[in-house]
Amino acid sequence: MKITTPMTITAADSTARTITGRIVAFEEVANASTGKVIFAKDSVAPADVKLNLEHDRTRPIGKTLSMTVNEDSIDATFKIANTTAGSDALEEAMSGLRDGFSIELAVDEYTMEKDGSMRVLAGELTGVALVTEPAVRSARVAEVAATEAEETPKDSESTVDAEETPTTEGDEVDNTVTNADTVETVEAAQSVTANAKPAVGGWTSKPRLEFTSVKLLENTIKASLGNEDARQYVLAAADTTDNAGLIPTRQLTTVINGLANNTRSAIDAISTGTLPDAGMSFEIPKITTLPTVAETAEAGGPSNTDQASSYVTVSVKKYAGQQQFSVELFDRSSPLFIQELMNNMAAQYAAATDKAVYTALASGATADSTSITTYPTASELLGVVSRGAASVYTNTQGFARNILMNTSQWANLMTLNESGRPIYMAAQPSNAGGVVRPDSIRGNVAGLDLFVSANVPTANNEDKDDSILIINPTAYTWYESPTYQLRADVIASGEILVAMYGYGAIATKIGAGAFGVNKT
Repeated sequence: MKITTPMTITAADSTARTITGRIVAFEEVANASTGKVIFAKDSVAPADVKLNLEHDRTRPIGKTLSMTVNEDSIDATFKIANTTAGSDALEEAMSGLRDGFSIELAVDEYTMEKDGSMRVLAGELTGVALVTEPAVRSARVAEVAATEAEETPKDSESTVDAEETPTTEGDEVDNTVTNADTVETVEAAQSVTANAKPAVGGWTSKPRLEFTSVKLLENTIKASLGNEDARQYVLAAADTTDNAGLIPTRQLTTVINGLANNTRSAIDAISTGTLPDAGMSFEIPKITTLPTVAETAEAGGPSNTDQASSYVTVSVKKYAGQQQFSVELFDRSSPLFIQELMNNMAAQYAAATDKAVYTALASGATADSTSITTYPTASELLGVVSRGAASVYTNTQGFARNILMNTSQWANLMTLNESGRPIYMAAQPSNAGGVVRPDSIRGNVAGLDLFVSANVPTANNEDKDDSILIINPTAYTWYESPTYQLRADVIASGEILVAMYGYGAIATKIGAGAFGVNKT
């Protein structure tokens, strides 16, 4: 069994995104799902755990920043994630709406007191949750340090009679446990062996609720806006053991998206750098004439050729997208909407920048002098690799290390064989031409690292199809800034504008650093 006892939050800082408070009070009575629980002094040790919302491990909102053991308690500070749920949790903590901590403890050693309460002697801290109602009322927010103002602690609520059990209007609570699951847990606690780790859950009583379709709709909407009471109503409605006939359709938090991802294979196939902090263009020095060294006759003058240089000018481009929608959609829909929107905008940003890099690589690539079929055979592909490696080395004095291709060429690649033996999927030393797997867009082909991209531009000319490129990654560099998000209220229409943008620049240092196929 698992102990879940709420404790006090003492500070919430929206700038540093931290929440601080007491998570364990020693020698103080708490109410858990198994009954009263008392933690003996030093029975709980600090641990690096996640901070969950209302003990839902599928909704983590932060993680441990620090824990301090005091004379009669343990205080902890949690770093809150920069997510919609994390921001909501900070606001609720600062507003006193969700202002309690609750620990989860796997019990190693305990005794049962005469009054039926469990006295924990040793246990392992497995989690902490931000909750609405703590079982120990001394476990509340004592200080809130916000960006705009500070709220002082509620001294009148800082302590409570240890024997007092909180009840809710309409609840039925008596001296015996009536919930079947709870009874089973208590019995397990009394018969647990020394090697087991019992755990105690947070104390609750099951309210009597009015289940109607109208009430369900009302509470479903409120729950989507963060109302915890409404969320509990919806969860109770889903339990049809004593509410036959009311089976609401559940909506999962998983969103199906088969249209976009964040893969940028063209960018991965070259070198990358940080974009300069100013300007819409920058320059990179480039040697254009080398000094010479030659065989020199006795007493003769040495070869004398001046080294010369110029500059490669690189243009900085902005990549941006926006969404404009009604304030009603933003306010009264699930937070999942805005999260998925930003995920998709990030994926589209990745696709746009990757396509820009692929275009630059293809436009400057040297065309193969030998024509091949659209989808080459094994011997034709080996010929492309060998000619491409020689061309890249000749023109850049650097080696071809990567091969970039589109998905159609990737499909053909996996079919290539010699006398029935798959060449580019083989891993045996006797046939180690390369390794290509159908569940990966990375691999190895004839000694070159394989990158597969779905962001291939339309062919730039008639003789090159840009479907296969042999690349020296040092001949090209992608410079990029961080991405930015911008939200603006459109007052005239009562709408919200959300934009994502960033800056990037592809530097073609040596155009002949790429080699492209020449189709028949």
